[in-house]
This record gives sequence, C-alpha cells and structure tokens, in this order.
Amino acid sequence: MAITEQRLATLVLVIGTGGAGLRAAIELAEAGVDVLAVGKRPKEDAHTALAAGGINAALATTDPEDSWQQHAADTLKESYLLADPRTVEIVTRGAARGIDDLERYGMEFAREDDGRISQRFFGAHKFRRTAFAGDYTGLEIQRTLVRRANQLGVPVLDSVYITRLLVHDGAVFGAYGFDLTDGRRYVIHADAVILAAGGHTRIWRRTSSRRDENTGDSFRLAVEAGARLRDPELVQFHPSGIIEPENAAGTLVSEAARGEGGILRNALGERFMQRYDPARMELSTRDRVALASYTEIKEGRGTPRGGVWLDVSHLPRQTIMTRLPRVYQTLLDLQMLDITREPVEVAPTAHYSMGGVWVRPDDHSTDVRGLYAIGEAASGLHGANRLGGNSLIELLVHGRITGLAAAAYALGLETRKRSTAAVAEARAEVDRLLSADGPENVRSLQRALRNTMTEHAGVVRDERGLRAGLAELAGIEKRMEDIGVHPDIAGFQDLAHAFDLRSAALAARATLEAALERRETRGCHNRSDHPETDPALQVNLVWSPATGVTREETGPVPDEISALMEDVSTVGKLAE
Repeated sequence: MAITEQRLATLVLVIGTGGAGLRAAIELAEAGVDVLAVGKRPKEDAHTALAAGGINAALATTDPEDSWQQHAADTLKESYLLADPRTVEIVTRGAARGIDDLERYGMEFAREDDGRISQRFFGAHKFRRTAFAGDYTGLEIQRTLVRRANQLGVPVLDSVYITRLLVHDGAVFGAYGFDLTDGRRYVIHADAVILAAGGHTRIWRRTSSRRDENTGDSFRLAVEAGARLRDPELVQFHPSGIIEPENAAGTLVSEAARGEGGILRNALGERFMQRYDPARMELSTRDRVALASYTEIKEGRGTPRGGVWLDVSHLPRQTIMTRLPRVYQTLLDLQMLDITREPVEVAPTAHYSMGGVWVRPDDHSTDVRGLYAIGEAASGLHGANRLGGNSLIELLVHGRITGLAAAAYALGLETRKRSTAAVAEARAEVDRLLSADGPENVRSLQRALRNTMTEHAGVVRDERGLRAGLAELAGIEKRMEDIGVHPDIAGFQDLAHAFDLRSAALAARATLEAALERRETRGCHNRSDHPETDPALQVNLVWSPATGVTREETGPVPDEISALMEDVSTVGKLAE
C-alpha cells in the first residue's frame, strides 16, 4: 500500500491542544507568528476540561492582605521544598495577568454582587485566592481558549498522533506523525516545538485520566529527542476514584463530597480517618487521606472490590443536588447509583504528574535547542505535592511566556537545518510497527504494565517492591518486541496504542528508577522502608536512559518568600 505523506511547515509547532498548548498557540497568533497546533483527541475534549476545583491568583479581591509573595510561599512549602523557586515566582507573579487574559477572552467567572471575581479557600492556601466557574472551571477555561483560538484562526489538526520529534545536531526541526482515522503520514517542519502533551498518570491501573490520555507521550518524545526528565517519581494520588465500571475506574468523585460533610468508612463500618487525622478527619490533606485509604485496604479492612466507602447519604438531598450536582450525575450515569441513598465505593487513583520534562524556569526550554515543554508535560512548579488550583494557572502563565520565547528563538535562527535521515528514521519506525505481526497483544501489555505500576509503585513503595517492578517491566519490554499491530476499518488506533505502550514503558522505567533512588518519605512519595524525610534528598532527581538518575540541587528561596512560609490553618477547610 502506497504511503500518503503530507508535508507541512510552520514557524512554531505546538503538540497538545489542552489548556497549555492552546494558550501558547493563542499568544503566537496574537503576535502574528505562524503557528500550528496538533492533538490526538478533539481540542474541546482535552484533559484540561476535567479540572473542577479552580484557578489560583493572588487578586486580593476577598482577602486584601494576599500577595504573590504569599502565594509563592504557600506553593514552596506545600512542595516540600522541591519546587524550583524561580519557577514558582514566575507563576505566582504572572497569575493575575493569566486571569486578566481569560477575562479578555470572555470567560465567565463566579462573581460577587459588586462584580469582583469570587475567590475561595482551596487546600493549604493562607488566603482565599482560588477563582472558579461552578465546579466546571477547567471545562470553562478550555471552552474559552478554544473559542479564542477559533477567533484568531489558529490552525488545529485534531486527530494527528505525533510519533517522533525531528532532531538534527541537537536542535529540533519539526515532528513526524499520522492521522488516527486514515493513517495519512505528516512531516511537519518547524523551527521551534512546544510540547504540551500531558503527563504519565495513565500508566497506573486506576487513574483520573481517561483511556489513552496521559500515557507518557511527552516523556518519550522529549527523551528520544535528547531531553531529560525531572522527578518522574513524584505523582499525586487522589483519594477518591471510583472502582467500577472498569472502563471508568479512577474517575474522580470530587473532594467537594468530603468538603460538604461526606464520611469515609471501611468495610467494618469504622470511620477510619479517626486513626490518621482525628483533628481534621475527612477534611485532611489529599496525600494523607489517600495514604489512610490505601492502608485500610492493604491491611484487609477494604471493601470486597478493594476500596473504602464514601458516604454523603446523610446530607440533605437539596445540599447534594445543589452542591454536588456533577458527582450525583456522574455516579448515576456510570453506576446507576443514587448517592442521596447509598455510599459509593472509592480507592486512591493516580491523578497528577508533578514531575516531567526538565526545563529552564524562565522560558521552559529543554536540553534540545528549540524544544520547549509546558503544562503537566513539564516540571518545576509542584515539587512533592501540588497546591490545589496551581495547575490551571501554570497553563496560562507558561503558555504565554513560552509561546513568545519559542517565537523569539525561531525568528532568531540564521540558518535552518533539516535532516532527511531523521525523517527517514521516523518514517521507518512507523513502517516497522505497521508490519509487526507478533503474538503479543498491545492492550494486554498495557494492562500488565499498569498492574505492575499499581502493585509496586503506588501510594506506598519500598525497595523490594520497586525492584520487583523493574524486573516485571524488563519482562514486559522483552514481550514488546513481539507485538502485533493491526489497523482496521475503524482507523489506526492500534498503531497509536503501540506508541502509547512505548511511551508508558519509558515513563514507568523512569518512575521506578527515581522512586528507588529517593530513599525517604516526602509529600506524595511514601517509602515504607524509609518513613522519615531525609534532608540530603531535598534535591530534584533527573533521569535519562544514558545517565540513569542523577541529583540536582534546588535553588535558594528568596528571603522575602521564606519569611512567609508557615503552617497554614485548615480549620473548617478542605485541605488539598
């Protein structure tokens, strides 16, 4: 069969059409710079649309004493001092402008009677600085960015899977991919590339990511191009993901359910948070509730399906219908379960990649010239625990800054080098997979990998389990040499799954090796064999296939910020 290969050219290519990618593309289009955005799923349905809680900025509309410096202090403290101070400063300083941009694009925020943007407490924030739009903040942001991109005429290819970044002599010059529907190949020449294709939480069995998203694509594309990863072991687990149906396992039950008075019980009917945080109970921090639920399940007090019960049925029906409408509808749709009458079975679920591609703080450039990474694909802001509401503002701040940086780099090139050999290798890589006719099923191997990560690198880890995970991963990698790939009349999804598997395997290896090296408990990273925090490990762990895991010192915290770092009261607040 003849290969149909379309060649495109642009100044800046954006890979990923969620909030980060679209914000970068918008900045480029507003500056009159030639840009093309590509994504493997429809831009209206990007992962950003799932975010519910809100978006942070020290607007001081509700608490006049708030400031970007206090926002920075809260972020650094919650990161267990693994966040990059310069990155934190850039995001918190630029947050108000990010909100202004959304207002300029026409986003409808919740507002006070006098027209000010409403802000509420969210997690370990000292002041109320989380702006929101009902419990659909991420969806509203995504809709707003899609609408603005359409107004500007930003070209978007919605069903193109990028398989490889094109690199010559240490500089990126585009990407290679294929159309998920008809298999048409794309050679996209670009002088700069912005990687905004998400994280790697789909490599666990239960995850808040939907099927075939956040499979580690950004990690593989960057690493194969010559970039490195930072802190891949630092993954946030959300305490309440549903267990069934299997194809929706990990779908979140919003923490608002606990915030409104929901109760957690084990299979014995015990309100078990009494054992772990008697002062805050269900209003405890996300990592503590996840660890408590995990412990109950692991010690045999879990439900028959391996979870715990989250019960809101004691709340007035009107409260549930007005405060938790999305939770109510989700459980009705997925399980025919009426939460006004019955508890829901939940378990910890992989939720957010706090590590990612190694980037410089000022412009999010990588080790590869002309390659940038933003959003959940990148690293630096969150450290060992993400402050609720920071991920959405990060998309806007670095989307804008990195878009301009990529344009400046591309426009400043005196010569533009290309490599026919690099394109040929990318083409041959797809050809080899399409001709693969081995006995191993890609979906079965994906399941095996997710089982390995769930069993050996979940909420709690230890050396024996991590080494067992690496041994199992080596076996999976060996079996990957004998896969079969069979596109059909429905499209080329099977080919995409094969690349997803390769991405997941790389992300899993980076995660396991870094988790093994971090012999301490810090934030989201729980080592049962090293339960204390080790001051010597207040470092970032940087990974590449060539060097394995190396240590990198975190930057100094400015005095004006460190002076504001203090324990934040969570009395009466749902902690993040």
